[in-house]
Amino acid sequence: MGLRLKIGATITATAALAALVTGVQVPRLMEDRGRDQAMERLIVAERVYREDGRARFGLRINPSDAPDELRRTVRQGRRATYVQAYGDRRMIWAATWAGDDLLALKQFEDPLSDELQAGMFRAGAVGTAVATLIGLLLATRLGRRLRLSARRAEQITGGDLEARLPQSGRDEITTLTRAVNTMADALAERLRAERQVTANIAHELRTPVAGLVAAAGLLPDGRAESMVRERVARMRDLMEDVLEVARLDNGGEEADVRLVELGGLARRAIRAAETGQDVRLDIVADALVETDARRVERVLANLVSNALRHGSAPVVVEVEGGAVRVRDRGAGFPEHLLAHGPRRFQTGAVGTGLGLGMTIAAGQARVLGARLTFTNPEGGGACAVLDLSASVRDDARRNVPDEPPGG
Repeated sequence: MGLRLKIGATITATAALAALVTGVQVPRLMEDRGRDQAMERLIVAERVYREDGRARFGLRINPSDAPDELRRTVRQGRRATYVQAYGDRRMIWAATWAGDDLLALKQFEDPLSDELQAGMFRAGAVGTAVATLIGLLLATRLGRRLRLSARRAEQITGGDLEARLPQSGRDEITTLTRAVNTMADALAERLRAERQVTANIAHELRTPVAGLVAAAGLLPDGRAESMVRERVARMRDLMEDVLEVARLDNGGEEADVRLVELGGLARRAIRAAETGQDVRLDIVADALVETDARRVERVLANLVSNALRHGSAPVVVEVEGGAVRVRDRGAGFPEHLLAHGPRRFQTGAVGTGLGLGMTIAAGQARVLGARLTFTNPEGGGACAVLDLSASVRDDARRNVPDEPPGG
């Protein structure tokens, strides 16, 4: 049950209970009033009787129809009242004991009129309905504010450092919203500082790493020399990845759009992965897309490399319309990636990467205006889908080269 229904149900139940209590208490109050009136009459009549021995104000001496329970009560030496049913109405007795005589009087209880009872029921029903309506409106407003705050919080979780929760009003929700926004500001500032430091370090390393690459190329062939060249190349690639992530984080990246065949881009991306392993390309239905060929190749190459590194063969790249699927038969994507998307320095396999490749793929997909989704199919393995359907050009001429220039 949602918050709106809970608040509405609570207010409805409270209003109905209040109406019910009112309906029960009013007749009881009328009865208590009748008892008090009868007792006041009895006190006056008793005083007159004791002064001159005359029964006035409806006082009766030793009435034969007095209830037995009333008799037993007044024999204990105190005044008492008693309510007795009398046909469709009720009789209120008041009695006391004076020597050997029972002094008693009786009167009919003032009943609630049918019109008054009907009015009470109508007032209770209308009050309950109005309270329910007000409760639902209030709960709807609070629920809308909470849902909007939850969506903004999800945007912040997804990496939108500029998103903030809306602040309106002076209630507890506003206090909580203000605290969350303050926390988001501090977190965003910290992340910006960390990203800037990381980018600066990568820039500072660019020149010495370039020197290492050149020096490693001059080494004579040999096992040790090959290991040095491999490590230096890995350091260069890592530095370039960090710089690319920094550029994507800073924004301002724009796609260089042109008309290309998606199947040709997939073929080039497989070659760019440089794994030496067999990757199958299935072109179910090729398509012409208006996109940035370099960025698409980068995304697909990272997806293929990730599948080969963390998954298991066979790896299949499937082109169907404006979508490209990269599937493997490994253990599947980790839960944190499925829930939150790629995160830098967080990978599914310990010690096998820093998560930069998938982070770059997601960032380039955003620049392209494409959708990049990750799933674990029921049959096992992992499946990443780059969806460029919004960029498909069905009306374009089919004279685009199989591969973009520069391949």
